[in-house]
Amino acid sequence: MEHIYKQCQAIIDPSLPWISNVSNILAILYHEIPNLNWVGLYFADPYQQICFLGPFQGKVACTKIPYGKGVVGTCAMKKTKIIVKDVHDFPGHIACDCASRSEIVLPLYKGENLIGLLDIDSPLLDRFQEADEIILQKTADLISEQLSRADCLW
Repeated sequence: MEHIYKQCQAIIDPSLPWISNVSNILAILYHEIPNLNWVGLYFADPYQQICFLGPFQGKVACTKIPYGKGVVGTCAMKKTKIIVKDVHDFPGHIACDCASRSEIVLPLYKGENLIGLLDIDSPLLDRFQEADEIILQKTADLISEQLSRADCLW
């Protein structure tokens, strides 16, 4: 998995807008990590307490998720990484794609402020292990750096 993170680092072009770099990072994750069916961002709006869809790879997705609802909304509310071995066991899980069986969501920050979430789904149960978690956290930090360059995300 370390090679995937290195690909994500290498694809960044500081002369490009954040959306270009982040879109390529998401494409690398989606196409290079086995057994995924969705990879994308949700932006956090603390005023409306809603997460809304950002760039992604995969099937059509939910466009708004309230804080505290589903895995993404719970991650936004708690501001902590969440790994779900079986989404059907997660109270209030939102099934955007019924093929999803496990999920990892990592918060994205600009300084101390939550600005978004990296959401990754798999059709396999218990897909995300410690090695995945370590690399995905480093990648989430890389995405946070890109988003932090933006004057405005939306």
